[in-house]
Parts: sequence; C-alpha cells; structure tokens
Amino acid sequence: MGRFATTASLYELLRPPYPPEFFRSVAQRLALAERSALIDLGTGPGLLALGFAPYVGRIVGVDPEPDMLDAARRSAARTGRDLRLIESKAEMLPSDIGTFDLVTIGRALHWMDRAPTLALLERLVAQDGAIAICASFSTPDNRNPWLDDYNAARCNWSPAKLWEEAGRGERTHRDLPAFFRGSTFQVADVIKVETRHEISVRDLARRVLTFSSSSPEAVGDNVEAMLRDVEKRLAPFSRDGVITETLLSVAEIVRP
Repeated sequence: MGRFATTASLYELLRPPYPPEFFRSVAQRLALAERSALIDLGTGPGLLALGFAPYVGRIVGVDPEPDMLDAARRSAARTGRDLRLIESKAEMLPSDIGTFDLVTIGRALHWMDRAPTLALLERLVAQDGAIAICASFSTPDNRNPWLDDYNAARCNWSPAKLWEEAGRGERTHRDLPAFFRGSTFQVADVIKVETRHEISVRDLARRVLTFSSSSPEAVGDNVEAMLRDVEKRLAPFSRDGVITETLLSVAEIVRP
C-alpha cells in the first residue's frame, strides 16, 4: 500500500482547492490553446489535470497510486473530460511518451528523485514548452490565525520521522533553483492568485488525514483522538462551526 492509499477518498474534497481564477491566469500567461498538450506528474485525483482541461486539447495524468488514479478517473467521468491515466512513478515513464507543451507538478516534486526527474523533464518538455510547479495553501499570516495551532496538532500526532520527512519535502518544493541547478531549466515566472473560502471546522480537521505524515496509515488507532484534538483547537477561531480560510495558489513557471 502506498503512502497516499488511505487518503485518496478525502484528498480531492479537503485539500486547499485551486480556484478557477488560478487555472485561467496560468493558461492566459502561458498562451495555452486547444493544440496544447499537458501531462500532470503525481496527478493524485487529477486536480491540476482536470483544472487545466478546458484550456488544452490533450491531458495525461501519471501517478503510482491506483486509488488516486481511480479518484481521478471518477472526476474525469463526472466532468466529461478525456483524461488518459498512467499508473507509474514519473521517473519510470516510457521513452515513447512524447513531448508536452506544459508539464505540471503539484504536491509531488519532493517525492521524485532529482537526477532521473531532471532527465525525464529534458525529454518531456516540448520546444517552447514549460513546467508549472503548483501549490495551493493557507496563507501563513494573521488572516489564518488558527494555522499555528492546526500545524502544532498535526505535528503532535504525526510520527516524528514522517513529520521530519514532510518538512524536508516542503523545503525541496520551495527551493526550485537548487532542484534545477546544473540543468537546462530555470525559474522564469511566478503566478500567484489569492482567494478566500469558507470551510467547516469538521472538514478542516479532517484535512489532516490527507497528509502523509498524519494519514490514517500513519496515526493508526489515534485517528479519532487526533480529529477531536484538532477540532477543539479550531473551535475558538470559528463562527457557527465555520472558518474563513485565505488561500494562496501559486504556479512557479520553469522553462528550458
């Protein structure tokens, strides 16, 4: 069973969403069109692949976790999108996969081995193509005053080793110049879209289950106790059981 097998059913519903304005802004900046082809590495339930689907002509999603691909398949069926899905680690894609105008990577880069991933990107990115490293997250400022308590609870209930791994992954994701150093790629642009939405205390608490370090697989029999703890910490920041969350959605554009 993969790290995210126990999170697949919740991931699409509870992770910080990418708003429509984000996909529109990136598509306009990159001049995506019906002739464009996109491949989403570490696609999970297909959030990026399907979000960009209205702006491209061909979309492919790649993920090693069968349960995530099943979730992506169901989402594609609901939206009527033609999404080709491949069960594989990105680094192990066949050499005849072809080239793409846009390669998207969401919350997955830190799971990929650097050297083979760079070699893969060299052959995936079409001439004049681009890579978009994407993330959507709660803004770490006073507009989300509950966030420190929330992350403290996640840390308290996560096995220490997994929490340390999660921290290393976040640092890897942020330090793109280091990741691409020595390759033909460089960060060329950053696109940011800020939005707000309302989320129930219950759903925000359950979001902890979508992270590998605090997933049901990681915390085992402590799931219910963890959720009660998180809800208790969130309650003072809520109104009628609802919290307003400020989100920042970011695409770091990398070009050859």
